Amino acid sequence: MASSSTGALVRARKGVGVGGRGRPPRSVHHRRRNRFARVFAIFALPSVALLLLLNLYPVIYAALQSLRNGSLIDSGTFIGLRNYTGVLHDPNFWHAARFTVVFTLVGVFGSWAIGLALALLLRTRIPGRSIFKVLLLLPWVVPVVVSATSWNWLVATPQSPMSKLFAALGFGNVLFLADPLLAQILVCVFKVWISFPFMMMMMSSALASVDVNVYEAAKIDGAGKWQTFREITLPMISRSTYISWVLMTIFCVNDFPTIFLLTGGGPVRATQSLVVMAYLTVFANFQTGPGVAIAFLMTIVLVVIATLLYRQIRKVDIE
Repeated sequence: MASSSTGALVRARKGVGVGGRGRPPRSVHHRRRNRFARVFAIFALPSVALLLLLNLYPVIYAALQSLRNGSLIDSGTFIGLRNYTGVLHDPNFWHAARFTVVFTLVGVFGSWAIGLALALLLRTRIPGRSIFKVLLLLPWVVPVVVSATSWNWLVATPQSPMSKLFAALGFGNVLFLADPLLAQILVCVFKVWISFPFMMMMMSSALASVDVNVYEAAKIDGAGKWQTFREITLPMISRSTYISWVLMTIFCVNDFPTIFLLTGGGPVRATQSLVVMAYLTVFANFQTGPGVAIAFLMTIVLVVIATLLYRQIRKVDIE
């Protein structure tokens, strides 16, 4: 009896039940994994094919169009990289590139600064905080068509409320959408206004993940509010900050409706970004090759920026 119980314990340590055969051999596990992988590949193949058809084919077709001198109704003839060289030698392209850089920098860091400040404010105990949160989300929730129409009503004509206000303050007849510099400032401010709620939500979630005990320890050590913010808050939320910068950079560079609905790229191309220039080149001038070439150059720049910021995110994860 003792020997049978000892044998049962030995079999149990080896993974063999009293009346069972124990674990299957390693080869059986290997065959099961291979069978599962084949079944998974069979079921995933239609989805992968559909994704390639919906994403890869348009990219390849657009790349071929950028190498031709066609239009919307004619593919044209093959001209190689002539569209890219023509775009890079166009002064209007570099003007649009400069404005895109300014628009992106103001949009990213302006919305991030305001969003972070509001996220810190909402962590304090202020009356009506829940209602305040909902109201702050309105610029992001309201469709951009409605927002652009409202801002046009505010500034578009001499009879607009903002124009009358500036005239009453002694600034004369200020035409925001007729002056190139004022139009650029207005577009950048509008972008920050519709984007800060997104940044506020990103920063609020990042701040919520910071351990409160860290702030208590810093307070005990005698750290001031600015020192705590600089040495603790910013490093602790740096990962979310870099992610928000990547997303907002993509949003700003590819932002077509904000500019087009507010100014149409004018006056005299002052607010024409690269995405607006690409659209007008294709659908207004019917030059498919140069327009698609502009879009591909934008994509290359976005990939480089996203890669650099992604490296910063990896450094934060390692640290």
